[in-house]
Amino acid sequence: MAGDLLDNRGRGDAHWNWPSIHPEGRKFGLIAVAISLLVLLVFGWGPIGWPLLFLSLGVFAFFRDPERVVPQGDDLIVAPADGMVSLIMQVDPPEELRVDDGSGMGGLPEGQVTRISIFMSVFDVHINRSPIAGVVRRVVYIPGKFLNADLDKASEDNERQHFLVERADGLRIGFTQIAGLVARRIVPFVKPGDMVGAGQRVGLIRFGSRVDVYLPAGTDAKVLLGQRVVAGETILAEAGAQKLIEGIKQ
Repeated sequence: MAGDLLDNRGRGDAHWNWPSIHPEGRKFGLIAVAISLLVLLVFGWGPIGWPLLFLSLGVFAFFRDPERVVPQGDDLIVAPADGMVSLIMQVDPPEELRVDDGSGMGGLPEGQVTRISIFMSVFDVHINRSPIAGVVRRVVYIPGKFLNADLDKASEDNERQHFLVERADGLRIGFTQIAGLVARRIVPFVKPGDMVGAGQRVGLIRFGSRVDVYLPAGTDAKVLLGQRVVAGETILAEAGAQKLIEGIKQ
């Protein structure tokens, strides 16, 4: 049950459940099923209808929304997306997360920071979650292109949506939903002023995309390039901690 406390010494109760389907995706799944049944029952086009029906199940699966066990810790930064760590780079945060937006709330500081990019294929869960607990200070949508989300320039050219979350002690984390080749809709669940918990659902991107996370200055990633991460569960970094971590692909 959501909200249950579990720990690394066996406290709590864990069992497998079928993941729920997010309401945003139910209409798409039902439309796909209706079209499939129309083709099968009305027109009798089995060679077309059965693949369409199978595709309908894929639509429901795309919008699955499983529960996650979110690690609790003051300095922990958790993954906002499921997928593969495709880029880890030193970059300047996006201008939209840095400049004064007129709200009186500051943005990210100037200077290069570590950016972790998580690529989501159509087979990954596409519900995105907040990396930290705090107040949502900014939600900025920017229209753009639909380049391959694996490319570095997708951070600046593609349709995207920036989030800025501020922790109670003033630490700010910026992260960005980026549309990809197939994605055509970025859907936010939160707005400026909302309080969010670490790992709380904040939005989704339909059909293949990427999420960039901008770590605080002086913070290194605790994940490796090519590693698969799980939204709300994988610890991306610990604020203020710097250490080289190496891995071997095998």
